[in-house]
Amino acid sequence: MNNLIYWLDLAGVTVFAFSGVIVACHSRMDPFGMFVLGAVTGIGGGTLRDLVLGVPVFWVEAPSYLWVILATVFLSILGFHYIHRLTRAVLPVTDAFGLALFTVIGSHKALVLGHAGIVAVLMGLMTGVAGGMIRDVLAHRVPMVLRQEIYATASIVGGIVYAILFISGLNNVFSIGVALVIILSIRLTAIYWGISLPTFAWVESPTTSKKNTRANPSSSSRFKARVKMIPPELSRRRKH
Repeated sequence: MNNLIYWLDLAGVTVFAFSGVIVACHSRMDPFGMFVLGAVTGIGGGTLRDLVLGVPVFWVEAPSYLWVILATVFLSILGFHYIHRLTRAVLPVTDAFGLALFTVIGSHKALVLGHAGIVAVLMGLMTGVAGGMIRDVLAHRVPMVLRQEIYATASIVGGIVYAILFISGLNNVFSIGVALVIILSIRLTAIYWGISLPTFAWVESPTTSKKNTRANPSSSSRFKARVKMIPPELSRRRKH
């Protein structure tokens, strides 16, 4: 089981490091910038998770993760021109696989250490989204988790499912597989169909008193403030 978790973790680091390289290429960074973005994306979430849980940071104990990042960046530099030709859909899809892998890894580590299910869900979320957030901030992009996209929601749902299956005592391989499929299904479906969550906005609407209108038709209107839910399709129109 430990070998499976280790290889899944390496796969997650590789996928997320590659997503960092893609962002670096689109941002016209040099090789050092590519390594920085690849590193913070690949190990940033897990580093924060281990610090919060109070355990040794995973890549300090196993430097092989750093070699994987170096190899990913090096191979990406060799294929630099091909990366530039990748469509915009590649980054969200790559992030989806990294999100699924890291959510399960983070949740599993917290549960093995004896923490409560809700803590495991939060650790899975932190492992899955923190690295991407740091990457996007360094590249002057709005982090995916802060957009309307169904991103963190997929991680939370997958973390809850994995925590329930783990606590129920079901086979670990089966539990991991189910959680991965659920997270990928939710995220990839949202990407393909453009599904997003509604937004909430503080809206001020004018209100006029009938008495004031009759006495003085030119009187200024008063404004009533309230929170209004904006459907995703309307929010997209306003952006465009």
